[in-house]
This record gives sequence, C-alpha cells and structure tokens, in this order.
Amino acid sequence: QFKNKMEVETARQNGYAGSSDGSRESSVERELNGDIKAVELNGSSGSPRSQNGLMKKPHSVADGHDGRIKRKAKRLIQRQNSRGESNGAAGLTAAAMNGNAKDYIVPHRRWKNSRRSRTAYGRGLPKKGGAGGKGVWGLPGSEALEELYEDENDPNYDSETNDQNIVLTEVIPELTPEEFFKLAEPIILEYYEHGDTHEVAVNLDEILTGFLRPYVTSVIVEIALDHKDSQREMTSVLISDLYGRVITGRDIEKGFEILLENLPDLTLDTPEAPTILGNFLARAVADDCIPPKFITKPSDHGELNEHAMTAIRRADTLLHMKQGWAHLDNVWGMGGPLRPVKTITKQMTLLLKEYLSSRDIQEAHRCLRALEVPHFHHELVYESVVMTLESLSQTTEEAMCELLASLDKACLVLPAGMEQGFMRVFDDMADIVLDVPLAYIILDRFVERCNRAGFITDKILSNMPSRGRKRFVSEGDGGHIKPPTIPIRD
Repeated sequence: QFKNKMEVETARQNGYAGSSDGSRESSVERELNGDIKAVELNGSSGSPRSQNGLMKKPHSVADGHDGRIKRKAKRLIQRQNSRGESNGAAGLTAAAMNGNAKDYIVPHRRWKNSRRSRTAYGRGLPKKGGAGGKGVWGLPGSEALEELYEDENDPNYDSETNDQNIVLTEVIPELTPEEFFKLAEPIILEYYEHGDTHEVAVNLDEILTGFLRPYVTSVIVEIALDHKDSQREMTSVLISDLYGRVITGRDIEKGFEILLENLPDLTLDTPEAPTILGNFLARAVADDCIPPKFITKPSDHGELNEHAMTAIRRADTLLHMKQGWAHLDNVWGMGGPLRPVKTITKQMTLLLKEYLSSRDIQEAHRCLRALEVPHFHHELVYESVVMTLESLSQTTEEAMCELLASLDKACLVLPAGMEQGFMRVFDDMADIVLDVPLAYIILDRFVERCNRAGFITDKILSNMPSRGRKRFVSEGDGGHIKPPTIPIRD
C-alpha cells in the first residue's frame, strides 16, 4: 500500500504539479496519447487542480476515493467548422503550446450546444444551412420570400393599394398610323425581294389591331408609288392575296378612300400618282377585291378633290375599254425579262435616239434602269456602236463614247456586257460593211477613242478586225487571185 502511494505521488509530481512549460506539454501530450485513463466529470471542488486549470488525474482506489465516478477519457477528434478553424486535439495542442490551456473545455461539454451535425457524415457544417434551430433568423434572404403581413387597423393601411385580390392582365398599346407605317415599310420592302405573300400576312398579323386594318392598303400602295412597275404588279398581287386573310373588302375600300384624300400630298412627290392610283383601283376591281360601284359611283365617297377625280376617271376608262377586264392583268405591263426581245431592242433604240437629241446622260441612265434588264445591257452597247457606224458623224462618235463611259463609271453596264457588245459588232462587220463601206475606218477610230476614255479591255483591242488593203495592177500581179497550188510543168 505504501508502495502504491509513492507511485501515485510520483505521477502527480511528474504530470500535473509542475508549473514549467515542459511539464504542461508533457501532461497534455500524455492526455492526448491516452496515458491518462480517467478525468473528473462531476466538477467537484474537492478534486485537486493545477495552476493552469487542467483537470488532474484522480487518485487511485487505494487512496480511499471509492465514491468517485471513474470513466475512461474520450479521445479528442479534430473537427473543422465552416470557417476553416480546426478543433479537437490539434487545437488543444496549439492552446497548450501557447500557454492558453486554461481555455480548454471537455469535448462532450464543448459539443453539447453545437448546431452542427453529430453524425459521422458531412463536413461539419451547420444543419439546414443555418436556417433551423431556436433563436435564429432563418436562411439568409428568406425574408424576401415571406408574404408581407399588413394590419388593417394600422393607420397607414391603404385598402386600395394593398388589396390582395389584384388581377394582372396583358395590355398591348395600340399603334398610331405613323408607327404602323414605320413597322410595315420594312416588311413590304422585304416582300419586293422574296415575293412571299404568306410571310407578309404572318408579319402583318403580329402588329395589326382592329382599327389599323384599313391602313394596310393605303400603306402598301403609298410605298409602291416610289417603285417601278414590276413592284407595283407585286403590290397588286399582295392586295389580292391578303383579301380574306388579313383584310376584308370593306378594309380595302377604306384604304383607297384614305389614298384619295391624301392624293394632293402624294402628287407633290410623285406627279403621276393619280394615274398610278387609277391603275390600282381598276386592278382591284378586276381581282374582285372591291365592287365596281366604288368607281362608277364616286358620289358615295363624299366630296372629292381634283386629283381624286382624275384617278377615278382613269380607273373607269380602263374598266370600260373593249375587253378591258381581260387586259387588266397586264395593267402594269410585262416587266423585265418577260417582254419580247424585239420590244426591248426597240426601247433601247429609242433611248439612244432621245439621248442624241437631248444629250441628257442622267435621263438615259433613268430609262435604262426602268427597263430592268441588266442581263441584256450588251444590246445597248451593240446598238450604240452600230448607230455610230451608220451615222458617219464625228459628233455622234463623241456623244456615244461619252455615254458608254458614263454607263461604265456608274456600273450600269458591266465590263462583261461592254465586251460582249463590242464582240457582237466585230462578228457582224462582214454584213455591216455592205451597207457602210467605211465601217472599218470608223470602227477603228471609235475603238481608239474609247480606249483613250479607258472603259474597254485589252481583249477588245486584240480582237478588233481589220479589212485587207485592196491590191492594184501596178503591184505586179494585176490584182488576180493566185491559185492555191502551182501546177507542175511537164
């Protein structure tokens, strides 16, 4: 018994009684390594403690402390909280090394009120993201999801603004005619490129409201006034296809009435607007979009201005022509490549003759664009060169050279078309020289002038034909043609 007391006393002196740093380190390390088997759990004041606050190892049974509860010390588990701070054995070791071992708390006491999960799974983060438990405010940002409670007895309560039975409905603002024109114009201009009336109907349905439907016809026709006959033909087809799908016959009538009222203003930009509108009216009657009485009874439209009456008379004249309704399908003519070649050639000849008399290059450009046959511009070059050869005039040569140079500069006639026109003249020189004996001389002079102007290629110069010089009797052979082979003498 005395021997056991001595061993306990020695352990107490070596493990806890020392006040130096080395003794504290050894006691903490031994506690972490499991050398100390039990600690005092009831926290009685009678147990011996060291100066640094560490709980001392209880006395053995031989010391007479039989009534104390002895339990095996739990190993400290290192945990990591959400802020990256480590707890457990490593934290205790660091605290002991820094001399702060008095802040040490028994492990099961430290985790008693913790909100972290006690299971073996997870990273040790707070449960429910910090939103659960007593005395917490909830998940951050959850206050925005809660319904605002308003007390009706509150003096600041407003029943009109705080009514919970509010029904939200979609409200589409109505467009004005000016806004509708801005939205419809790109749709119509795109239609002139692709010619798909179904796509136009779908696009107009998206922006149309009830009172704007009469403006469809007026907007379409107003845009067509600034374009060529081919686009006006497409406009008439579009009105016929939209009838019954997007607009009704009454909408078309109201649209033409709007155009008749605005005709004086439209005439300022397009002087031939009354004639064009009359063609549209006659074509609409032929397509069964509006009744004939719209034209035959102009008094039903109220008082009309002078330009409106001109348009009505134009439409009435077209409808009362002999077999007029049968020809109204071509009221805009056969535009572009649909016309016969002889018709296009005749129009180009008239264009050149008008240019020679007026010398107006811009008017010649406008007439050439109006023909809408860019693939047939080589015919204009051919006719201009032939007209130059037949004129036998140096003034005509200068005028035609100036016209061709301006067409090349404005890119109305491409280099390929210019080359094709000259090559056609070179191929027909054998027939042209029969009517114009000096054709080769004039052609040589005209090509040289065009070369100085800089709009013909080297291929044209290299392929230009030259007529052989006539041989005379004084040159020795008498002008006789020699046989291809020399007969062999016997």
